[in-house]
Amino acid sequence: MRVGITYDLRDDYLALGYSHDETAEFDAIETIDSIDSALQAFGYETDRIGNIWNLAQRLVGGHRWDLVFNIAEGLYGISREGQVPALLDAYQIPYVFSDPFVLSLTLHKGMAKHVFRDLGIPTADFIEINSLKDLEKVAMPFPLFAKPLAEGTGKGVSQASRITSPKELKSVCADLLNIYKQPVLLETYLPGREFTVGITGTGENAKSVGVIEIVLGDNAEKFAYSFENKENWKGKVTYQPVDDPEAQLATQTALDAWRGLNCRDGGRVDIRSDENGVPNVIEINPLAGIRPNYSDLPIICDFHGITYHQLIQQIVDSALTRVKRPEADKDVYAKDSCHCA
Repeated sequence: MRVGITYDLRDDYLALGYSHDETAEFDAIETIDSIDSALQAFGYETDRIGNIWNLAQRLVGGHRWDLVFNIAEGLYGISREGQVPALLDAYQIPYVFSDPFVLSLTLHKGMAKHVFRDLGIPTADFIEINSLKDLEKVAMPFPLFAKPLAEGTGKGVSQASRITSPKELKSVCADLLNIYKQPVLLETYLPGREFTVGITGTGENAKSVGVIEIVLGDNAEKFAYSFENKENWKGKVTYQPVDDPEAQLATQTALDAWRGLNCRDGGRVDIRSDENGVPNVIEINPLAGIRPNYSDLPIICDFHGITYHQLIQQIVDSALTRVKRPEADKDVYAKDSCHCA
């Protein structure tokens, strides 16, 4: 079976002049090498496609794959994570991980929270701030927590994100609106324990591969698992495997959210408890980082005796149960095929 790999390599974008912050979600070559090595170990023929521009050129040139292992984050727009899957859908090429709708919904954290709330899944009260005028509508009590509406990897999150006064509220929101050119998600601050739950599988076959608690050290940024804490976690953040009743409830909440949004194959759900110890969904990561010994999902697996190759195998196996492997002689995969009206 021929498996393509789509990704955004951070070094490529840095070389083009993009900033450290703009490329925070993109992958290191170590990640691509590790995925490629695992897939080859399973007996698959691999093809490193790269980013969406490379994919588009390859598709126009007639290249096809039996499956695409997609970790491309995209660069522009709130639906950027869904762009590669949407292109693959158009060519009827199956791929690993969630579909464009789910990836777009989960990146828009406000819309995702509307769905969580409708499903009865605990999530903090919130309001979207599109301009400073929207601050007049804020009726939630302090402390509050502010972050960009559609970013990942902790971008835009720092200890300043926890807000305790109207003055801080205006200042922090103004900065985020100016820097990220997108709405701000303003939430009731959750003061309890923070967990992240690793998940593989789809629907009723989804399962937790483990849960860890994120504990901030004395020299970490306070109040949040921030961009700085995620990027430079060693010596600042301690990850602890946990299985107490609150952690078990966090795991069930994570699975409810994963299934409720129809996420697929593998990812992570971030949870933080409220003042009563009730786990609330912060966000779902259906395109979670999978850099070995660095990203949260592989770290969770390490704690629970799941090797990196086993993690990749579980993800691929989930994808293959969802799709019928294409036959080589189907017209849609032929080099000269055209599906024009």
